[in-house]
Amino acid sequence: MAQKPGIPKGTRDFSPTEVNKRQYIMDCMKRHFVLSGFNPIETPSFENYDTLMGKYGEEGDRLIFKILNSGDFLSKVAPHILDEKDNKSFTSAISEKALRYDLTVPFARYVAMHQNEIDFPFKRYQMQPVWRADRPQKGRFREFYQCDADVVGSNSLLQEIELIQLYDAVFTDLGLKGVRIHLNNRKILSGIANVIGAADQLIDFTVALDKLDKIGPEKVAQEMLEKGISQASINKAIPLFDLSGASADVLKSLRLLLSNSEIGLEGVSELEFILKALKSTPLKSSEVGISVTLARGLNYYTGTIMEVSAPKEVDMGSIGGGGRYNDLTSIFGLKDIGGVGISFGLDRIYLVLEALNLFPKTISSGPRLFFVNFGEQESLSAMKMVYELRQKGVSCELYPFAAKIQKQMKYAHSKDAAFVALVGETELLNKQVVIKNMETGDQKTYPLAVTNELLAMVQ
Repeated sequence: MAQKPGIPKGTRDFSPTEVNKRQYIMDCMKRHFVLSGFNPIETPSFENYDTLMGKYGEEGDRLIFKILNSGDFLSKVAPHILDEKDNKSFTSAISEKALRYDLTVPFARYVAMHQNEIDFPFKRYQMQPVWRADRPQKGRFREFYQCDADVVGSNSLLQEIELIQLYDAVFTDLGLKGVRIHLNNRKILSGIANVIGAADQLIDFTVALDKLDKIGPEKVAQEMLEKGISQASINKAIPLFDLSGASADVLKSLRLLLSNSEIGLEGVSELEFILKALKSTPLKSSEVGISVTLARGLNYYTGTIMEVSAPKEVDMGSIGGGGRYNDLTSIFGLKDIGGVGISFGLDRIYLVLEALNLFPKTISSGPRLFFVNFGEQESLSAMKMVYELRQKGVSCELYPFAAKIQKQMKYAHSKDAAFVALVGETELLNKQVVIKNMETGDQKTYPLAVTNELLAMVQ
């Protein structure tokens, strides 16, 4: 019995139309990456197990897809590891590699390995798939693309400003308005943890806080309590859950709250600098605001953090995010190399553009010109034109055999061809070709040759 075909949950097949739309988004991103001076790199789809583990926090580590060692991997596991039944030890014994969880940690590894070939500051962009063993749901997949832009080797806050402008430039080009870029700073979160008496539980505090929009304040407080953060500390933090309003007012409130925290005030000053600089170059499609509860649970962030939410008309959540990481390359032996980067969520941006009907109607997977096949002699003349047109940069296609005209026209329509070329017995005798516009139905006769007039029509 034949096996019923299927694909793993959280993955998708993409039709030619979908791939063309995705490529449209990536082409837009690439155009602005290049305009901003970023160069492309690529890294392997899988990394060494130790490269990835321990970089994303406890929850992130659980979502990393591990790759089993080849061969009889169980026979190579020490008996005491099997007896202990310790999940972490057992996993590392049977898996030496894992699928990448994001593009940032592999990039830090790349920088450390290629440091002698790189001129700092180094600006790179990267558009590749990543994998997470997450629960599939709307806008959340197990295999998805990230499109990243990072700068390493510079501690200047001008880089944060440039990346915010890059976000806005891409969204403007895509016609996506009403995007909101939420800003915070891990130094502010460190200062808050100090003030409420939870300095030694910063990671637990930020991981729980980052879930505020998803699970609400009561469950966040409950998770903090379960992690060992005292009720007194939680009570001091609760007012932050509702701290909102104009960015200037939020920062003023934070200055009062963090008046005794040097690191917290440093984070406030950094956000003030960024917001002041952005006033001189107003954003076109995006709004920027301070979100005190934004934490971005990834452990490697050390300064500015940002998250991008979709327009309110679409229930999609985050479509991008990023931040500053000053210590990430040090885990690979390269110290004193700060970095900052952002990521675009290609798959979610696609869903937003689809929901708002923002894809151009001109995106097509079909040929500009489709030649109907009337028979052997006619098709040979058509093939000569096809060859010459392709040399001129015109996408065209000849049906491979002389099927019924109705069938071929239906096929041309399914391929979304812009024009259909007809070289039948009469046209061949008169050395002519009839070009039909598939949208309007208009037809025009041209000489059976690639003339400038014909090119002007179909290009």
